[in-house]
Amino acid sequence: MVAAAWSTAGAPLSWRLTAAQFDTLRDDPELLSIAAAIPPDKLPPLLFSAAATFLILELRPEPLAGWFPTAGEPQPPPGARFPAEYRAFCLDHRDRLAQLCSQHRYQMNEVGRCADVIPALAPLAADGRALVLVDVGTGAGFGLHLDRYHYQYRGPDGHSSTVGDPGSRLSIEVQVRGAHAPSLPPALPAIVDRVGIDTEPLDLSDPAVRGWLAACVPQEITAVTRFALAAEIATGHPARTVRGDACDVLPGILRDCDPGALVCVVDSYAGVFFPPDALGRLRALMDAAGADRDMAWISVDPLVPMGKDATHSVLGLPAPPELLQRNRRDGVFGVVGRLTYHRGRRQGELLALAHPGATWLEPLASELGD
Repeated sequence: MVAAAWSTAGAPLSWRLTAAQFDTLRDDPELLSIAAAIPPDKLPPLLFSAAATFLILELRPEPLAGWFPTAGEPQPPPGARFPAEYRAFCLDHRDRLAQLCSQHRYQMNEVGRCADVIPALAPLAADGRALVLVDVGTGAGFGLHLDRYHYQYRGPDGHSSTVGDPGSRLSIEVQVRGAHAPSLPPALPAIVDRVGIDTEPLDLSDPAVRGWLAACVPQEITAVTRFALAAEIATGHPARTVRGDACDVLPGILRDCDPGALVCVVDSYAGVFFPPDALGRLRALMDAAGADRDMAWISVDPLVPMGKDATHSVLGLPAPPELLQRNRRDGVFGVVGRLTYHRGRRQGELLALAHPGATWLEPLASELGD
């Protein structure tokens, strides 16, 4: 399911390397035996792939390293011998792979997912109030700077809609799928405060941290280049980060926010990894906070529980049957949802489906209220 999600039918050829890494792991008993030693809560296929990528980027074995992209350069196509070379390299370095997997966790920071959040901001921008942005599971903090990027949404007919900072070095391009165009704000709301929450905030100024994060990025040229540019922007605009469990620290952060500002809590591929009881606690505390002030919660997460047995979104909204069927057929993809709290009234909507690496966005035909 993981490989199919990254490189679906019609996906750009540049995503084949990422899919090939997962396919090689899936089909090889010896590689699977290494991954099987990784605790399930550390996401074995993803962590194994990141550790292997880290070693390949560090050791530069040929011809293997030549198939991995370099930021700002054309994506090399994977060679026919990639599975055999990749397998041999992983087996030759199995001890180091195991060591890396024991020392790290998978920490993908995909700045492209900010493009999934932007359409969900449209009604918040129309509100006219300044925004306090709270990013749950912020990692390296890329999501805290979503107003500092430029976005281009290219429709099936080739027509593009843009929003964001036109002078930004980082332009995020997304292919819009389906018959419906995303609702984009004419301009992004002014962000007066930004706060990241993470159990393990990441320091991009540390070369070891940055190297590991670069290995967690899918090895696709646009993703690799986006990471490099986003890291420069984040280090140039330090933002406040709070260390701790979101369920423990979020209530205090919300209480301290300017009562006149509109609070927007964003969770991108974070809530899906919360244990069920913790996710239930997060929903409850958001409802409690939303009873006292206007706010929103935007989620870009796979359906939960993640996998073929999923029934609902991270926000707690039930998924329609056709969406559940697609989840079973196509593997993991993001579901963009939004809860809004206005004068004590709660409203929920499922807005779009999204590629896990932000290649495409598919607005849903209708919104699902709760």
